[in-house]
Amino acid sequence: MSTLVLPETAREVRELIRSDQWRGVTSGVAPGYVQANLAILPRDLAFDFLLFCQRNPKPCPLLEVIEPGLTEPQLTAPGADIRTDIPAYRIYELGQLVEEVDSLIPYWRDDLVSFLLGCSFSFESAMVEAGIPMRHQDKGCNVSMYITNIPTTPAGVFSGPMVVSMRPIKREQIVRAVQVTSRFPATHGAPIHIGDPEAIGIADLDLPDFGDRVEVLPGEEPIFWACGVTPQAVALSCKPSLMFGHGPGKMFITDHRDVDYAVI
Repeated sequence: MSTLVLPETAREVRELIRSDQWRGVTSGVAPGYVQANLAILPRDLAFDFLLFCQRNPKPCPLLEVIEPGLTEPQLTAPGADIRTDIPAYRIYELGQLVEEVDSLIPYWRDDLVSFLLGCSFSFESAMVEAGIPMRHQDKGCNVSMYITNIPTTPAGVFSGPMVVSMRPIKREQIVRAVQVTSRFPATHGAPIHIGDPEAIGIADLDLPDFGDRVEVLPGEEPIFWACGVTPQAVALSCKPSLMFGHGPGKMFITDHRDVDYAVI
């Protein structure tokens, strides 16, 4: 399965995932297509979460909200199934991660509302095209993600810390990295912090809370972007009765192109 040559289009990759032929990290997969984080909640929590996203657009940029009980993301990927087309799903109950599964079909309920949130994997193609390498892609691993001391703006029952993703960038390329990613506010946009990880509550870069360790080499700085895994950290903090999310680094790949979300 690890040697499978992946297709270039989002639809074909989703078909491989749905048929259980591939379940890897999606960074660098289907380049140029917008990827999305997933959060699924019962209807009685959905308004609070929608408000939470509106108040926290950096970590939770909304791409689509799927109505209760429906499973097709009609705006971003018509014909897809939100229950089967992501490489891994996480199930949280009362703030506890209870299981990671390949499909949500056995757990589906008619009162579930699905939220797709922009993902920073979407702007990585633009970064690579600008000559800024992505070390986690080169190493074939996941990006590093950390729970910070940066608070989100509360909404209803939802509150908690922001999660960030980290990419090592050569010092002479930092300005270019900011310029490139600033064009994609729908997928987290510009970084929220550059340098000193302790300033945002990260004690050790070698111990990410999610994803894999990615080395920062001499002449580089760790650059931090707001991350769509934030809702899962919030779930650990505020303990909703039920939340489904994606496996970190294993995203839903939409049919939309990154250029469709770029701003001048």
